[in-house]
Amino acid sequence: MLGPVHAEWASWDGTRVEQFALRWEGGGYVAEGTVSGLDIHYVIRLGPDFRTRQFLLFRDLDEPDLWLARDHYGRWGEMNGAARNDLDECFDIDLGCSPFTNTIPIRSLGGALPIGESVSIDVAWVDVETLGVTVSPQSYTRLAEHRWRFEASHRAYEAEFDVDEHGLVLDYPGLFRRIMG
Repeated sequence: MLGPVHAEWASWDGTRVEQFALRWEGGGYVAEGTVSGLDIHYVIRLGPDFRTRQFLLFRDLDEPDLWLARDHYGRWGEMNGAARNDLDECFDIDLGCSPFTNTIPIRSLGGALPIGESVSIDVAWVDVETLGVTVSPQSYTRLAEHRWRFEASHRAYEAEFDVDEHGLVLDYPGLFRRIMG
């Protein structure tokens, strides 16, 4: 179990800053981030195995603009009860504006993934501007104890980055720099 962890990232171009906190609460982890420049706040509730249970995205309302949840069978749904069968094979959530969402598969898979090995997963990728949620095929390769390669095939994107002892991204070349924590 992790104690409270705080981090802050700035976008490479300096237009956005994310303030982030991770804490243990009610038998699982709660991850919260606020991204200035996009004016969003998100909450991700994770199980003790670091698998996503619930995702809430707030933009301009007191209530969530987007609320997704996974049941114990791995089925996804929206807050209004609508099933999202298109997401049922998704491993977790990916919020492209936050390096934290790379931590979710790193923490849930990384301990068991030997150095030099890769894993391919599908995640629910969230577009914070449109609130669209689509399936994103991704792969993670463990290059060293704290170094990873990430590939998102639907965006033809690849990056290598280092993580700290908690699995949080340090610097994400071209996208984010860790400025605190």
